[in-house]
Amino acid sequence: MSKDIKITKGLDIKLVGAAEQNTSKAVLSNVYAINLNDFHGLTPKMVLKEGSEVKAGEALFYNKNKEDMFFVSPVSGELIEIERGARRRILSLKILADKKQETLANSILDLENASKDEVKAYLLKTGCWPFILQRPYAIIADPDANPKAIFVSGYTTAPLAADLDYVLQGKENELQAAITALGKLTPGKIHVSVGKSSKSPLAGLSGIELHKVSGPHPAGLVGTQINKIDPINKGETVWTVSPQDLVIIGEMLLTGKYNPQRTIALVGSSVKKPQYYTTKIGTEISTFLYASGVKEERFRVINGDVLTGLKSRQDAYLGHYNNMVTCIPEGDDYEFFGWNKPIFNKISATRALTFSWLQPNKKYDLDTNTNGEHRAFVVTGMYEKVFPMDIFPMQLLKACMVNDLDQMEQLGLYEVAPEDFSLTEFVCVSKQPHQQIIREGLDYLQKEIG
Repeated sequence: MSKDIKITKGLDIKLVGAAEQNTSKAVLSNVYAINLNDFHGLTPKMVLKEGSEVKAGEALFYNKNKEDMFFVSPVSGELIEIERGARRRILSLKILADKKQETLANSILDLENASKDEVKAYLLKTGCWPFILQRPYAIIADPDANPKAIFVSGYTTAPLAADLDYVLQGKENELQAAITALGKLTPGKIHVSVGKSSKSPLAGLSGIELHKVSGPHPAGLVGTQINKIDPINKGETVWTVSPQDLVIIGEMLLTGKYNPQRTIALVGSSVKKPQYYTTKIGTEISTFLYASGVKEERFRVINGDVLTGLKSRQDAYLGHYNNMVTCIPEGDDYEFFGWNKPIFNKISATRALTFSWLQPNKKYDLDTNTNGEHRAFVVTGMYEKVFPMDIFPMQLLKACMVNDLDQMEQLGLYEVAPEDFSLTEFVCVSKQPHQQIIREGLDYLQKEIG
């Protein structure tokens, strides 16, 4: 029996360039990279040296603060570069893939009889633990924590997001194995959310509490669902896992082999043939970018979706947690009297000289122009109209900016992650970096309180 969740506050950003339900295999990349910025707050310690041979699934480094938490190579080959920054901080690792592609074979865990500690040790050793994230602080889950629940969102509402019902077809066995294992790690429930009319493989899994979600973005964000199902209070912890990461975990449990395969949605108005590609974590974006063709010379590659993704070079590498790459026109031009004329070709949450509200189903071809400049907060009430959590967004942002710990706690910072403020950042007339403010607030809270 499912429990329905209906979100009324939010804003759907409908863009041109959604992926067609057609999947191709991406060209194999010569070099794969692991970007340490994907693992926020991690202090890595290398296991291998530059020039070492490595198999897929073999440990490259571990977490200095949790020495049994290993991070493994997505492919076999040679560790050709350890890029370092200030104070010799490791920034990224690059592996030159070989033609043999050997995978490290681990023992297969007896899921039915395995204890909580055995499941935890297996995931830590095989490199699957980093796929489990925690709130508060939006970081890799602490293995020593006792989460009150685990959340999986199979409902996507982000602009041009991959259709998980399509992507997860045929992955029922892997999903069930992962859910069975995760069920041993929490005394609480595993909450799985799907669309109200969805036919997702997630809906048929056992050992879960199913929720059917409807409503505009950010209804698909796991933070919104946590807030509506089982909010986080001080001293509590919940874990989250994305559906495609569940598949990787499940395949490891069933076969003993690490296969970080991703089905990527290449989307955006700058792409000639938006579609899906199967590839691996850390692959070069160019291996599938030019296969679909691009419409213009000047466009921006976004590693992720347009609200939460990062600007990337065309020869950059797929992020560890990303399942889409977006390409939209670069907007570095200026509109003459753009602030003082009726606007028909842009999305707006207000009705001030904008008319997108008259055509709610229209798809827009937007560029990266922010249509304004950074200024002090202007109180418009727009944040509250698109923010569905029971939290005051403006007040929380200001508390983070001044490092007011008491206010940050009382206003609900434990519940949120930067992505939860991506939509308020989009509608912000002051062009404030909401996600950055929340990230810095979470870091300060963790440093001071732990």
